[in-house]
Amino acid sequence: MSNASRWKLVLGSAADAQDTVAMPPDYGKMDEVLTSLYDGDPAERKAGLGGSAPRVSRWLGDIRTYFPSEVVAVMQQDAMTRLGLQQLLLEPEVLRTVQADVHLVGTLLSLSRVMPAKAKSTAREVITKVVRELEQKLSNPLRQAVQGALSRAVRNPRPRYREIDWNATIRANLKHYQPTHRSIIPEKLVGMGRRGQALKEILLCVDQSGSMASSVVYAGVFGAVLATLKAVKTHMVVFDTAVVDLTATLTDPVDLLFGVQLGGGTDINLALAYCQQLISRPTDTILVLVSDLYEGGNENEMLKRAAALRTAGVTVVALLALSDEGAPSFDRRVAEKLAALDVPSFACTPARFPDLMAAAIQGQSLSGISG
Repeated sequence: MSNASRWKLVLGSAADAQDTVAMPPDYGKMDEVLTSLYDGDPAERKAGLGGSAPRVSRWLGDIRTYFPSEVVAVMQQDAMTRLGLQQLLLEPEVLRTVQADVHLVGTLLSLSRVMPAKAKSTAREVITKVVRELEQKLSNPLRQAVQGALSRAVRNPRPRYREIDWNATIRANLKHYQPTHRSIIPEKLVGMGRRGQALKEILLCVDQSGSMASSVVYAGVFGAVLATLKAVKTHMVVFDTAVVDLTATLTDPVDLLFGVQLGGGTDINLALAYCQQLISRPTDTILVLVSDLYEGGNENEMLKRAAALRTAGVTVVALLALSDEGAPSFDRRVAEKLAALDVPSFACTPARFPDLMAAAIQGQSLSGISG
């Protein structure tokens, strides 16, 4: 492919109005796909491509043929607004064609209230596929990080046989090594905590306003993973201007996500008030507030509640985003006020979330976790 052809692909067909630059067959089709999305009048684009589900399905198939998955994800997001694709996602034919990712799940959840019955089963299939892939990718790192942190942070001085931390016990008793017997005679046993005992309580308090869609999806997956750990008692609370406790659905993250109603306002104060009622052991509780901190409720009362939680011994952290999308938009003024209360605020990628939970469980500094 010539440099001229590449520039035509970048700049669009309008840059070669006389059509003097020949395009190879595959690249010519790629140019048509890009032209449909990015060239011409926005109103004409919506009228031309947005009015036909079969045509949109073919277009979606084309972009998956000619572009890598990361580029397809960007183009699908652009198509939501440029082509009116969001409403066409209510068509099963289109749903089966799009590339499923976290962004698509967020969009489908936001449309769940207006989705016709014929599309709901297909939407559930799409969401289930993405959620299962995320679970497979994220569950083991989170389980290992949390279980390891618990074993180091909580020691049982009188462990049963199955509760003994043998590595820690050996290290603690090296001075009792008996050369004649070539053995260590342990003076004390180091345990990892009794089975069946909830050593920590974790509250995921998640803002379900529209801008937090990706964060809600990841939080739902992480909440479901944490709920499988017997040593941790996990709560999942979502909020806008009302609060919904989704803890009972943590056994199935897909059901949990269908309980989310993306959109609406934000009342962090109301959410923290509800979470306060759930806390029975403050010093063993970690509250993760996932929100951009644009408070629509009573800001002063919200800050007082955050201060009361910290005074009681609750570890509180505000995640401005739980996604791979980089630095989010957030209320810096509120974040600074929370920081003064020893409540750190930062964005966190899904890959770093296990480190965050491990550090919080062990009472370590949370600085450097973001990113």
